[in-house]
Amino acid sequence: MTASDSGTDRRQRLKAKREAALHRTVLARQNSDGFTGRWSRRQWAHASLFATLGVLVAAIVPGFGPTSNAQPMHAQRSSLALALPPLPLARLKGHSGDSWQIVRIQRGQTLGAVFEDMDISASDMHLLLDAVPQDKSVLTRLKPGTELAFDLPVSGELRTFRYDRDDSHRVELTLAGDKVTEKVLVRPTETRTVVISGKVGKSLFRSGRKLGLTGSNLNTLTDEIFKYDIDFNEDVGANDRFSVVVEQTWREGELLRTGPVLAATFTTGGKLHTGFRFERDGKSEYFTGDGRPLKKSFIRMPIPYARLTSNFGTRRHPVLGRTRMHKGVDYAARTGTPIMAAGDARVKSAGWMGGYGNAVVLDHGRGYSTLYGHMSRIGKIRAGQRIAQGTVIGYVGSTGMSTGPHLHYEFRVNGVHRNPLSITMPPPEPLSGVALAQFRAQTSVALARIQKVENIIYADAGSASPAAAEAKKPAKTKA
Repeated sequence: MTASDSGTDRRQRLKAKREAALHRTVLARQNSDGFTGRWSRRQWAHASLFATLGVLVAAIVPGFGPTSNAQPMHAQRSSLALALPPLPLARLKGHSGDSWQIVRIQRGQTLGAVFEDMDISASDMHLLLDAVPQDKSVLTRLKPGTELAFDLPVSGELRTFRYDRDDSHRVELTLAGDKVTEKVLVRPTETRTVVISGKVGKSLFRSGRKLGLTGSNLNTLTDEIFKYDIDFNEDVGANDRFSVVVEQTWREGELLRTGPVLAATFTTGGKLHTGFRFERDGKSEYFTGDGRPLKKSFIRMPIPYARLTSNFGTRRHPVLGRTRMHKGVDYAARTGTPIMAAGDARVKSAGWMGGYGNAVVLDHGRGYSTLYGHMSRIGKIRAGQRIAQGTVIGYVGSTGMSTGPHLHYEFRVNGVHRNPLSITMPPPEPLSGVALAQFRAQTSVALARIQKVENIIYADAGSASPAAAEAKKPAKTKA
């Protein structure tokens, strides 16, 4: 290659570079005075700063203007006298009954406190109490929920005081100076015998209360009528049914109270249980359809939920250290746990009995007796007193020859010690004669009432009545 050719190539390359440089696109610099169609970060910052300064100046500068000392403008107000409506003629003339104020007694509230809250003088209260000596206890021993009414005129002086003497009589006491005039109003009441029926659902108590049964009614079902036949913790399901016959007292469309359970049925596990209330020897009890008492003669355990620590039979005495006959059973429980009478009885003795410590012996009749030993203290009973089954006769302790708090319980038949856990308890005496005939008449009425609501089989009603016999026939159970 010659020098001229080399020079020619070099000139061509320089020309190509110059042409490329002349045709290259020139980009705007950031500090260019021209606008390229898009703001840079610096331009946005400057714009924000200037906008903020402008807002501050607009807000501050007017405060230094000539109007800064001007007084604020107040809207003009005007008053207009309006005529009040005239008082009723009854109030102007002092007629009673135009301004009754009702007070419902709260727990612990007294009549004096009510009068003080109503701003009524104590002298007026004593004047009213002196006017009703036969009913004074109704006012001096107020029960929660009792309704009192005061007729107070515009002057604030008591005109009339009203209260309910009982369910059927309302008393109005009108004051005129020192004179009190009494007026008794008769308020008729109505007693209805009703059947309340339903399913157990999630809770027997909740379902029963929702249907209208009282807490006392439900306790009667679980703790008295069906206590011995149904385990309400384990045996009862949501679909099990119950029917209860009760008497309800109504007045002017208001339910005043619900009476005790007259009859009840409970179906659980496909088995029907019944109970009927009947008064024998002046005492109300519950019986099966054939007249047998539902309450057993004896309770197996005089202490609920206690732990058996020593059985009946031969054992080594924990205090004496020698083998001897243990003539009862021991239940361990905390000191002070209540001990119940195993059955209806007469108190044979109550006091200190040597190694038994504080002890009680009960005579249940027909040769049966029970002993309760090592009590911390004896209940409010005395020798010769008759007590009912379940009465608290003492409290668990560790008196006498004892190594810890427990109850020593003995069961005797004609003076011979028997194992209370295995002995066959004597059956309660059934109804007979005239009492049985009266009971059957009542049972037939109760069965007929329940049968109208629950069309189920009353298998254990026996042949007490035609209604009971009719109830034996198979029928569909209402849902």
